[in-house]
Amino acid sequence: MSEEGVERRLTTILAADVVGYSRLMGEDEVGTLVALKAHRRELIEPKAAQYHGRTIKLMGDGALMEFPSVVDAVAFSVEVQVAMGERNAEVPEDRRIVYRIGINIGDIIVEDEDIYGDGVNIAARLEGLADPGGICVARGVYDQVKNKLDLSFEHLGEREVKNIAEPVTVCRVLLDDKAAALVTPVVQEATKSASRPWVAPAAVAVVLVAAVGGVFWWQPWAPDVDPASIERMAFPLPNKPSIAVLPFSNMSDDPGQDYFADGMTEDLITDLSKMSGLFVIARNSSFSYKGQQVKVRQVAEDLGVRYVLEGSVRRAGDQVRINAQLIDATTGGHLWAERYDGTLADIFVLQDRVTEKIVSALAVKLTIEDRKAIEHSANPLNLDAYEYVLRGRAKLAQAKRQTTIEARKLFEKAIEADPKYARAYVNLGLLHYHEWRYWGLDRNRNMALALELAREAITLDDASAGAHILIALVLQWRGEHEAANREADRALSMGGLQAETLGNMGAYLWWATRFREAVDVLERAVRLDPLHSPDWLMWLGYSYLRLKAPEKAAAVLETGVKRARDYVGVHLHLALSYAMLDRMEEARAQMKEVLRINPKFSIEAYVRYAGRNFRYRGGVDRDAEIMAQIGFPAHSRK
Repeated sequence: MSEEGVERRLTTILAADVVGYSRLMGEDEVGTLVALKAHRRELIEPKAAQYHGRTIKLMGDGALMEFPSVVDAVAFSVEVQVAMGERNAEVPEDRRIVYRIGINIGDIIVEDEDIYGDGVNIAARLEGLADPGGICVARGVYDQVKNKLDLSFEHLGEREVKNIAEPVTVCRVLLDDKAAALVTPVVQEATKSASRPWVAPAAVAVVLVAAVGGVFWWQPWAPDVDPASIERMAFPLPNKPSIAVLPFSNMSDDPGQDYFADGMTEDLITDLSKMSGLFVIARNSSFSYKGQQVKVRQVAEDLGVRYVLEGSVRRAGDQVRINAQLIDATTGGHLWAERYDGTLADIFVLQDRVTEKIVSALAVKLTIEDRKAIEHSANPLNLDAYEYVLRGRAKLAQAKRQTTIEARKLFEKAIEADPKYARAYVNLGLLHYHEWRYWGLDRNRNMALALELAREAITLDDASAGAHILIALVLQWRGEHEAANREADRALSMGGLQAETLGNMGAYLWWATRFREAVDVLERAVRLDPLHSPDWLMWLGYSYLRLKAPEKAAAVLETGVKRARDYVGVHLHLALSYAMLDRMEEARAQMKEVLRINPKFSIEAYVRYAGRNFRYRGGVDRDAEIMAQIGFPAHSRK
């Protein structure tokens, strides 16, 4: 921005936030929002109007405000903090809404309704230095009010603060009897003639009701995050930009809109995964942080990524607002932050804008194939169908019998609402496949339905890798191996496969005894989804065994037994690995674990099951010989 035409002014800036906001929301989202709404309506809004404060930015856990008078800013802060202490007196300590406040006088840059500059940043840093329920002010603020307000101050000296060149002299306002004496009655009528400073501007109110949640989930004046350590990362950074998309927060009035925020996150992960120049962590691992108070640094180190995308979604009727920010975890700096407003009908356009911004910020060069993937749209013609699929996937993710039934009904409704929506067919097909594989229900009927739905999805969208691999899985179980291989090869030829699809592909390749390809696919799946299913480790470990690499197999399967102590498959294949390494005592220890979990396990039962499903019997017979050497029972116990 050039200096010409820039509006500057000297003003008083107040920054505030709620202490432990993420914890409060995680433990009781609805109760926290109700309490925030009550505090804002009954205390903060009328006091802000009384002292002529104007809100610049508002978010669920705080606000940035401007006051024409420094005396008014400090008086407002004292009244709010004293009153909050009284309002919290009867509230359990772990449920209290407690604010920190920082106040600074500084020169600011004004652009539209926003303000920028060191004056803003220092106010934010002062807020961070304040105790819970306390107020910290800059030396300039103290100098202006010390003879105008009867308050006591404690000088904290000079403090070095992040991204500010010179030390800041900090003073703390003591909330003692003098402060209590400044408190005046709350006059609710004051808000009728004044602007509502702790609520979003009227132009935005159509989209959001600010008092219930907060308009902005993140703002550029917020403190930078602590940088991640590359040395502490669980995995080496990929050789291309790597990113984890954390579950977007649901800032709607209705907690039941969680599925919509989750669906938005999933769609962004899907879109970004299509870019060959990006490494994108899978939904399963990203969503493991949902509802947790987690630092960006921890996410980056756990998942081995450089960038983290955070955001929020707020939906009010047909109106949607998306806030998003992209953080370079290795520096702790924010690359960009944007707000996107629109209607539900614009939802895919808004998603595209977020995706394009990320690609631009990370300087990713799109290939011809990438552009084709972007241009290829499988979006529904009916938005009700889109919502049914989002809600269905949310139900399915709960992995419970009742929620699976509810998911099936929602996917069926999606197809009824939009018979040309391929994604709905794929989801319903996978559900039927899992009805048999995981719930043991009516194999013939569910497999037939899964195949029919997957084929219908392909007639609507031949580029659906998920549909092709579903067909391959069904055909493999039906013994139609050549046809299954053709479908698997078609899916493998597609770029941008997500971890879930790669995991399903790995399962197919494992059963098809295409072990070298299985290793390649499963290693990619495991890296994209570090918090993956233990199934993947079982398939990967066994594939290494069949490739005569028992050391690698043992390393993989040892991780598997740590993550799934009661999973027969990983213990069994680890026993085979140890035996092939001539570590028989350890092999027998794993055999005992297998029999602990399933006392009826036997070599005979294994051969009957695996021999029926593997493409050839050679590997199964070899497994049986090794199990006999270890000491596994030949026949099932009665």
